[in-house]
Amino acid sequence: MSLFVRKNIGSLLAEAGSGTLRRELGPLALVTLGIGAVIGAGIFVMSGTVASQNAGPALTLSMVFAGIACVFAGLCYAELASMIPVAGSAYTYAYATMGELVAWIIGWDLVLEYSLSSSTVAVGWSAYAITLLGEMGITIPPRLTGAPGVHICLPDGTHVIGVFNLPAMVICLALTGLLMIGIRESARVNTTIVIIKVAVLAIFVAFGAHYVNTANLHPFIPPNTGQFGSFGWSGILRGAGIIFFAYIGFDAVSTASQEAKNPGRDIPIGILVSLAICTVIYISVGLVMTGLVPYTSLNVASPIAVAVQATGLKWLAPIVNIGAICGLSSVILVNMLAQSRIFYSMSRDGLLPPLFARLHPRYRTPHVTTAITGLVVAIASGLFPIAVLGQLVSMGTLLAFAIVCMGVLILRRIEPDTHRPFRTPGMPWVPIVGTLICLYLMSGLPLPTWIRLFVWLAVGLTIYFTYGRFHAAAARDRPIANAA
Repeated sequence: MSLFVRKNIGSLLAEAGSGTLRRELGPLALVTLGIGAVIGAGIFVMSGTVASQNAGPALTLSMVFAGIACVFAGLCYAELASMIPVAGSAYTYAYATMGELVAWIIGWDLVLEYSLSSSTVAVGWSAYAITLLGEMGITIPPRLTGAPGVHICLPDGTHVIGVFNLPAMVICLALTGLLMIGIRESARVNTTIVIIKVAVLAIFVAFGAHYVNTANLHPFIPPNTGQFGSFGWSGILRGAGIIFFAYIGFDAVSTASQEAKNPGRDIPIGILVSLAICTVIYISVGLVMTGLVPYTSLNVASPIAVAVQATGLKWLAPIVNIGAICGLSSVILVNMLAQSRIFYSMSRDGLLPPLFARLHPRYRTPHVTTAITGLVVAIASGLFPIAVLGQLVSMGTLLAFAIVCMGVLILRRIEPDTHRPFRTPGMPWVPIVGTLICLYLMSGLPLPTWIRLFVWLAVGLTIYFTYGRFHAAAARDRPIANAA
């Protein structure tokens, strides 16, 4: 039982055509799936944290660097997703290129990546929802709007300590129910939401640009405070690493490969087009936001709402809140969809119990793993603060992207003649540069985040060596069959 046994491309293609998940998604649905996952907490929530704590007005440079890293990784994803159209994303690609142990590590990493990403976004969703409800005269008890130990400032200036974040938990559970009904219904809801949130951000940029105070953009790169990551160029680096988790969206597109109508053509379109659109939106919104208010005032969970208040356009505030709520909802939806498909693929390979691969007899969705994912995400969103969640997700995302970039190099060498509907240009430099950029951005994240990552991976390796390794060997001997 070799730790580095690989799955051959032929078996993966047979798995992709085994007729389990429904092929319902075309190029437009895949592009909106990517936009739905990328345009969310990164711009609506974490942008304020990065501007106020790390980069200042140079937030846009952090976004540019993160976007550049994603271009290299996205080209590598497009090649692997087109030639291996299976639901497992980076986990499946690692299995085909580096072997079972690395596949387990990256699969376990993706559990961290998607679950905590959904939880991070849900915390931001809660902040915008509370603001909108407050404008409507509806008040939620303050203690039920923050994680345990979080200080919540009340309008009169007093503080209370959070118990758990009820709105965040509610949205996670509601979207879990939608995902269990079916991929077609989920995709339609996501497309509608994407149209709304892109329109809202366009309105914000168009009207907000007229109120930009250029004094707020100086100094564009605030001097470093003497601590790594606190402004200066090191702050831009750390900001890029933190904001990077938002770009997880194009990875989510690849997890839908097994539900795409023509994955060889449509998955690369979904990845690259959504990435290009989202990068332009991020830079535009970040520049306007930091031009409207001093960056020091953006250390809140709803920074765009704070920026809108500075314009005096009262009619714009509820529109932005609605757009943020819609936008963050679609991110949670897509990330939980992706997480359930990762579990599904790992279970079919024997690395997780068969329960995770069970499909609903009517909806043909992995309903059990979707329910488990939704419950875990809801609990995490209710109990953990956003800063800890966001940094962990960025670490997991960067590690996954580095593995994918290396996987393209390996597969080009060991299987050079395999058909590739999309080929990464600029070989071998694109995957090499993509790997190095991801590792460089990882180096800018705080030490506690690295410690949490290693603890998480240690737990995962324990599960692999006590369960997954032996059951995966048995699964390789079984013929491919539909899960039921």
